[in-house]
Amino acid sequence: MALESYKLDKHAHELVLKYRDKDVLNETHKMRMTVAYGLERFWAEQFRLEKDENQYKAQYWRDTWQTLAYIMKQAKVIVPNDDVNSRNIKQIKEMAKKLWTISDQNLEPEETQKKEEQRKVILAVLTQLCDCMVWWAQRYKGK
Repeated sequence: MALESYKLDKHAHELVLKYRDKDVLNETHKMRMTVAYGLERFWAEQFRLEKDENQYKAQYWRDTWQTLAYIMKQAKVIVPNDDVNSRNIKQIKEMAKKLWTISDQNLEPEETQKKEEQRKVILAVLTQLCDCMVWWAQRYKGK
């Protein structure tokens, strides 16, 4: 199997350029740190930021998640990416459940191992995407 780049650097560059003048590029560093806490926490951060005065922060996180889902789809790995309203607890619970069950321990052992491997791949790709975003943000960030 050949290594496929999935154009992570290109996607990162596009995200950073899109938000360059929205005063949110410091979020890029926060994204990179949040990866360590898992997919669920990374995905949910957009809701906390919706309360912020700068709505572009939440959108930056949301767009990053959607970019991750798109990249992983190219690799034939499905990342849950439901359209969730932050005021709808039922939708949030359903989406969180999908994220938690990527590595559900109640599955058969071979299925659990496959899901855990998928989770690790998704986290690795998200980590690399955020690393690329940090690099570009440092180049484009204003004073």
